[in-house]
Amino acid sequence: MTTRLCIVRHGETDWNVEKRIQGHTDIPLNATGRAQALAMAFHIAHHPFHALYSSDLTRALVTAQAIAARIEQGIRLLPGLRERHYGDLQEHTAAEIAARDPALHALYKARDPDTRFGSGESLVEFAQRVRHTVEWIGRHHAGHAVAVVCHSGVLDILYRQATGRPLTTARDFVIPNCALNWFAVDAHGLHLQSWADRHHLQHVLTEAAE
Repeated sequence: MTTRLCIVRHGETDWNVEKRIQGHTDIPLNATGRAQALAMAFHIAHHPFHALYSSDLTRALVTAQAIAARIEQGIRLLPGLRERHYGDLQEHTAAEIAARDPALHALYKARDPDTRFGSGESLVEFAQRVRHTVEWIGRHHAGHAVAVVCHSGVLDILYRQATGRPLTTARDFVIPNCALNWFAVDAHGLHLQSWADRHHLQHVLTEAAE
């Protein structure tokens, strides 16, 4: 049986704006992110869901809470949906890393599959975690639709898995905050159905209202 997954990246944070690597650092949504979450939740509530899962990091959980307020499902937290742990790179921008350690920055930009950046996860380890977590959701909700809130790195892995792109190639696709991304999971694997639907965000305020 096929499980349909609507997978959503959390709303915007200040560190997203600064292009600062968050990883497992628990950063809250900013005002734009909260507005994005509300607009997305209003739209996604038009679809019936059998369950709602979220990463346990605050930026994802608060986004999921906006959905939960609109649908008749509680939030089930799954640490397996967390962003990749970037170890020593967390809390820094790519420019800061390049200035401090050009060799480390080169490994980061090259998407080296085995580098852990100190205490973090390698890209291969992260991809395995993401695949196992999504496969578990698929098995436990066969024949139903499930909403999932997670992070850009998680969606990066799933997009590559569904389209056959290698882990190590540069990202050539967008992963907008609070866009809807639809996948199907069945006995043959993961299939991409719709990517980066964000028309519901067209009128979200990006500045504070007067």
